[in-house]
Amino acid sequence: MSFLNKLRTQKLLSFTLTVFTLSIGIVIGTLITGGVKAAKDDKVAPGATPLVIPDPVQLSNAFTQIAKTVEPSVVNISTTYLPKQTQSRGGQGTRRRQQLMPPDQGGDQSDNGGMDEFLYRFFGNGNPFGGAPGASHKEEALGSGVVVDKAGYILTNNHVVDKADIIKVKFAGDSTEYPAKVVGVDAQTDLAVIHVEGKHDLSPAKIGNSDAVQVGDWAMAIGSPFGFQATVTAGIISAKERDIPGDTTQYQHFLQTDAAINPGNSGGPLLNMRGEVIGINTAIASQSGGYQGIGFALPINTAAVVYNQIIKTGKMTRGSIGVTFSAVETTNAALLRAAKVSDGVFVQSVQAGGPAEKAGLKEEDIIVAVNGKNIRNGNQLVDIVSVTPVGTPLDLTVVRNGKRENFKVVVGDLAQVFADRLGGAKPADESKPESTSVSFGLSISPIQEQARTNMDLKEKGGVQVVEVEPDSFAEEVGLLAGDVILSINRQPVASTDDVKKVQSTLKPGDAVAFHVVRRPQGRRGDWQSSYLAGTLPANPR
Repeated sequence: MSFLNKLRTQKLLSFTLTVFTLSIGIVIGTLITGGVKAAKDDKVAPGATPLVIPDPVQLSNAFTQIAKTVEPSVVNISTTYLPKQTQSRGGQGTRRRQQLMPPDQGGDQSDNGGMDEFLYRFFGNGNPFGGAPGASHKEEALGSGVVVDKAGYILTNNHVVDKADIIKVKFAGDSTEYPAKVVGVDAQTDLAVIHVEGKHDLSPAKIGNSDAVQVGDWAMAIGSPFGFQATVTAGIISAKERDIPGDTTQYQHFLQTDAAINPGNSGGPLLNMRGEVIGINTAIASQSGGYQGIGFALPINTAAVVYNQIIKTGKMTRGSIGVTFSAVETTNAALLRAAKVSDGVFVQSVQAGGPAEKAGLKEEDIIVAVNGKNIRNGNQLVDIVSVTPVGTPLDLTVVRNGKRENFKVVVGDLAQVFADRLGGAKPADESKPESTSVSFGLSISPIQEQARTNMDLKEKGGVQVVEVEPDSFAEEVGLLAGDVILSINRQPVASTDDVKKVQSTLKPGDAVAFHVVRRPQGRRGDWQSSYLAGTLPANPR
């Protein structure tokens, strides 16, 4: 083989080897590329980018700061009721609805449309899921409270601890259950003061001024709803000085809030945006038994008065001047209009031997001022008198027969002034006398002397109500069968003709005031005076 041929052969071999090497490289590259592509195509979320957790950053706000500051002051209260041999105690809501209307406010009540069925106070003598303590087995209940003194004194609701045999308190972040004892209670405001034992370094909550609260202000509630300790909810103040339909006292004018309040929140604090306690969460209005946007808290200004008396004397003592008046605002207003007075309190009765009687006040007087301050209604009168220390003289301005007179009345102890207002039984039914219908929507009968003696009726004159027609004017103003009408618009009546004579002077739209005496249902004893009033309708049947 010539040199030239050898050179050609070597070049051919080199070219062939180079082509083969390149081909192998291309094949390998293709396989690698395909494998990578196949791997990418196998991902569950093609194109997704992994999430990255940033470094923690504090995003604090006013609610956060308040919660951190106040949570150590809010406690969980658990109560135990041991088996009793005596009759079971009812739940708190039932017990409150059975209470009598307290004196110094009158006894006639308006129809609340069944509202009391939707009013819940949690929890009094019962666990959060039903059951009544005092039964044949042990019962437990839950609630909340707020530390108000570093010495271990806690404000809560009376219905949370009422008649409990064992009371235990837990603090946020501390699993220990500390024993507690009741210092004193006030059923009229549903407040209780308890003292926790064995816990040191307590952090009392700051007390605010509930008078400064405005509708629309932010509010926070902290408590243990359904046992979930240190639960924080927020809302606004929906209303102030809210009186609950069907409630039986005049010492609770609530703050209303839409901050969530549920079973177990009772006794816990309602707070303003400065972390100050402005109320004690007490009740909700609900058709379900749970939160529906309407909660009630007793203003802290009221709670503070009760607390200060309890830690001093162990009880709440209220002042009284010994008068009663209508608890129904429309009735009081109609009585005032009939007397041509715009504002004030129409005195329904004066307690025998009480401060008002000793000072010279009489039935049908209208109290228009106390110590020179004008009085608009009965609630305002009660608010002033009830917190006045016993033995303190008050200057009362009264309208009597159209003229203003002044009286000095020395405040007495409510419990002593009306000591005779409880107990008694319903008298035996009298035989039903013949009656005559009159256009107020009732039937009346003159009272014969023998019947007057049998009824132990000392008042002169009068006609007795035999029947009240449904949906009539008489029913609307509150007249009842058995009532004795003594006067209408201050005109004495002793017969059917007397009643018809007064009727003939009235026209639709006129105010009509009835002075009646009645025996309280279920009691014996003296007849009690009452004043009822309303506006005469176009068809006063």
